[in-house]
Amino acid sequence: MPSYESSPQGGARIFSALLASRTGQILSESRAWRMETALKPVMRAYGVSGIDELAAKLLANRDSGLEDAVINALLNNESSFFRDLQIFDMLNRQILPSIYANRKDRVLRIWSAGCSTGQEAYSLAIQFRNDMARWRGWHIEILATDISTAAIDQARSGIFTQMDVQRGLSVGDLIKWFEPVGDDWHASPELRRMIEFRTDNLFEPRAPSGEYDLLLCRNVLLYFTPERRQDVLRLLARHSHQQSVLLLGAGETVIGHSEDFTPHPEFRGSYGRRPVVTDPAEETVRRAG
Repeated sequence: MPSYESSPQGGARIFSALLASRTGQILSESRAWRMETALKPVMRAYGVSGIDELAAKLLANRDSGLEDAVINALLNNESSFFRDLQIFDMLNRQILPSIYANRKDRVLRIWSAGCSTGQEAYSLAIQFRNDMARWRGWHIEILATDISTAAIDQARSGIFTQMDVQRGLSVGDLIKWFEPVGDDWHASPELRRMIEFRTDNLFEPRAPSGEYDLLLCRNVLLYFTPERRQDVLRLLARHSHQQSVLLLGAGETVIGHSEDFTPHPEFRGSYGRRPVVTDPAEETVRRAG
């Protein structure tokens, strides 16, 4: 468990340090001033009246359950279905057809890193289910990971509120792929079976294995320091191959942070592995042999 000391700036500094040590995330000013609001449910649950008192309780008891509750409250789990619709349009019209044409083994592996409450992964599953005539006979794997246990629990349940489904989900897809459960909506078994949700830390990863054809790590890097961004991009590179496609958030880039990825020559706003430069003599021997 990380070690923390009391600080003149009180509980806010302690919780910021906890978040950074456990997740690598740095609280921006806009998130820091909302810290007390975000932590109110935790304060109620633990019977304290302010963040300084909550910090003191954390320091005194070294309660791992309290640590987890604080982390889950402070993480930004903002997500929506088909977020940035132009990205999903490019996936549907360009990226996925290209993978379809080039993967002769008919195996497609996707990793949604920092998946939050799962809307991105479910959006991908909906795209595939709506186009199953094309993908019939393919083995499609969707791995979706996030450090937030609360977010993954919700994603795995497949239950979304009326407000959730109204953000980005068409009426046709809602009726086709979700069932009403009280005031909420439950993703169909067909969608849930397509996705493996795992709690995982990008800096101590256990969930990803092998190489993925499509990697989505959108609106995740912006919360990290430059050094941490480099670490994450190195991880993504280890789990990609020369034809893999990487998608980041609109305000994120590999430029200045990675020697492994470069802007993709075909798909605008996406990234591919930097071409491997081979010695011409070695290439001649390889082709001849």
